Amino acid sequence: MPNAKTIALFPEASYGAALNCVGIAQQLKHLGARPVFICHPGFSGVFSEYGFAEYPLAGGGESTATDWTDFINRHQDAFRQSPFDQLDSYIAPTWEAIVDTAMDVEEPLRQLLQRLKPDGIVLDNVVMFPAVANAGVPWIRVVSCAETEVPDENVPPYLSGCSANAPEDCAAFLKKYRKATAPAHKRFAAFLQECGLKAPQAPEFLGPSPWLNLLLAPSIIRHERAEALDPDYFVFLDGCVRHEVDYLPPRFARCNDEPLVLTSFGSLGAMDVDMMKRMIDVFERLPFRFLVNAGPWRDEYSDVPDNVFVDSWFPQPSVVRQASLFIHHGGNNSFCEALYFGVPSLIMPYCWDGHDNATRAGETGVGRNLARYDWSPEELSGAITGLLNDTAMQKRLKANAGKMQAHSGARLAAEKILETVSRNK
Repeated sequence: MPNAKTIALFPEASYGAALNCVGIAQQLKHLGARPVFICHPGFSGVFSEYGFAEYPLAGGGESTATDWTDFINRHQDAFRQSPFDQLDSYIAPTWEAIVDTAMDVEEPLRQLLQRLKPDGIVLDNVVMFPAVANAGVPWIRVVSCAETEVPDENVPPYLSGCSANAPEDCAAFLKKYRKATAPAHKRFAAFLQECGLKAPQAPEFLGPSPWLNLLLAPSIIRHERAEALDPDYFVFLDGCVRHEVDYLPPRFARCNDEPLVLTSFGSLGAMDVDMMKRMIDVFERLPFRFLVNAGPWRDEYSDVPDNVFVDSWFPQPSVVRQASLFIHHGGNNSFCEALYFGVPSLIMPYCWDGHDNATRAGETGVGRNLARYDWSPEELSGAITGLLNDTAMQKRLKANAGKMQAHSGARLAAEKILETVSRNK
């Protein structure tokens, strides 16, 4: 289509943001636009697999761009800590690495945008990239993490896992968060100033877009804000689920007609093979079917019970649609997919906004929160069985799923993006 709007989607270097943007891109294409992807090193091939053109970013000069798999390997001991203790061991180093990456790709990103000449840019990231702000076209912010990323005095601090009903805990976390992230924010603010931009107020690294901001948070888990977000600039999508190929579960030698449970801790969480094997030992004793996403570590599982199937990848939305329970790490995509298909969540968080979503699942009665490491076999089996037998929760989730599916968040996102781009030409 010669007059199709070119929309450049730029997700952060995580599969959650990447696959969230795929869902939006599928709808943009359906509406006649030309979506293309700008991707960080290591994500080449992710978007072309879905049929989209992709443009990898190479770092400039002596690259300091972060190898995120290596970064997680070096910091995974922090996943055993509380969100408060992770501020020094994981959160502060992560923000430093994110700032390094933003600075490193600035020049190649600027050159790429000059070549692409997009009509609009969709930024699903946690920091501003000056090349995006200075591109001369509307940029749309997507908040694919928890709603806590957009601050409000009634909303617990981002990444804290705190409850809004514990104001002292919230205040203590926010105070330490400001201190822990101050060096990275100071360095980032200086970088933005060099590029002619004003930095958002600490401790934020990315402010709202003046054009459009899209948030995934479904109404069933949404916080009551002290200051309502302007609906002309902030649109809640009630989830944003991509289309995947259909999935036919394997036949199991045992429990083949029993409820199906999906376990997936994301592309990075799967590296904890010992913890996953502990869980599989519990699964073996339960009268249910289990699918386990092992990521690249599939070959580590040589002895698997006959009611468990382990694989390196599943078309997650297609599997969640058929599941009766989803055990996950609290990534916002996983949480929203569970809600979209009316499936309860057992959240075992280890970092970032997983802590926030785990707390919120329990607060709003859409699932349960279980410590990732500090559990007994009886606690894990009790949580699984309890959620599978909670008919009141299941009924409420199914009713909510109907509302979310009717809302069609991915299509709404695409429509709002194209409206914004057309209005600002």
